[in-house]
Amino acid sequence: MIDKPYAKISSSQITPLDVYLSRRKFLKVAAMGAGAAALSACGGSSPAEATPPAAAASTAQASSPKSPTDELGDKLTAFGDATNYNNFYEFTETKEAVASLAKNFSPNTWSVSVGGLVNKPRVFDLDDLRKLFGQEERVYRLRCVEGWSMVIPWLGFALNKLLAMVEPTSAGKFVRFETSSDPKQFPNMGNRFYPWPYVEGLRMDEAMHDLTFLATGMYGLPLPGQSGAPVRLAVPWKYGFKSAKSIVKIDVVDAMPQSFWMKTGPSEYGFYSNVNPEVPHPRWSQATERRIGELSRRRTTKFNGYEAQVAGLYTGQDLRKDF
Repeated sequence: MIDKPYAKISSSQITPLDVYLSRRKFLKVAAMGAGAAALSACGGSSPAEATPPAAAASTAQASSPKSPTDELGDKLTAFGDATNYNNFYEFTETKEAVASLAKNFSPNTWSVSVGGLVNKPRVFDLDDLRKLFGQEERVYRLRCVEGWSMVIPWLGFALNKLLAMVEPTSAGKFVRFETSSDPKQFPNMGNRFYPWPYVEGLRMDEAMHDLTFLATGMYGLPLPGQSGAPVRLAVPWKYGFKSAKSIVKIDVVDAMPQSFWMKTGPSEYGFYSNVNPEVPHPRWSQATERRIGELSRRRTTKFNGYEAQVAGLYTGQDLRKDF
């Protein structure tokens, strides 16, 4: 049950891309000498600028409108930052290199198989996903386990709409998500250190929660390759790695899935991975975070600020043990 409904953000509140980028270029010149101070051990080099597709560029006036925010008043991350600072290990382990490697990514014939313990298994193509479930914009905070964060306007639909269509059986307790493992699209698939394919999972009640979102776009545009095209999860109260990208398979299952990071680092990454400033990562604190585009660190909030909506899912659980 949702304790507090999601506060929808209208498309008119989203700042046009050219306004975002013009503002960032101005700020970059004004703060040239201070830029390096924004970097942390989790970061790397400063996120690169990006030029939006010409067809998507807005005809807005040069003066910037009031910055849009999420429901807690946090400003959106600039489009150029959000699309040039990405963790996507199927491409590379280097955040700043993902966008370049993904520039030729082609999802034209994509489909998502949905099955397992369901009454009506089905394969959905991209047109199905866009038309059958509607498209809405939601502004969500994204918190990376590494200690940085963003605020992103996603376009898509609640996962529970798709699950309702395939009708999970009473035996289904978890939902398993699998990312494409096409080596032609993802150059790092040959790295045998990692347990490919990338797998993630949610408990059924987490998957059915209205905040759990399947995103097909961001900033009013289709998802770019580096951001998880053509369809990805967005689970805003969990660390970002729970939000699987470039999904090709969704299965309802009766046992907790072993996720990619649980297999890679079982002592560091658990199944639940809820944003919890009280539970440090074994190698760093989670008490604060660096919002991309800001110079100073900020306090991390429990469940990434969505405690009112999701805390009830974990009543009676020890969130230090179920990390």
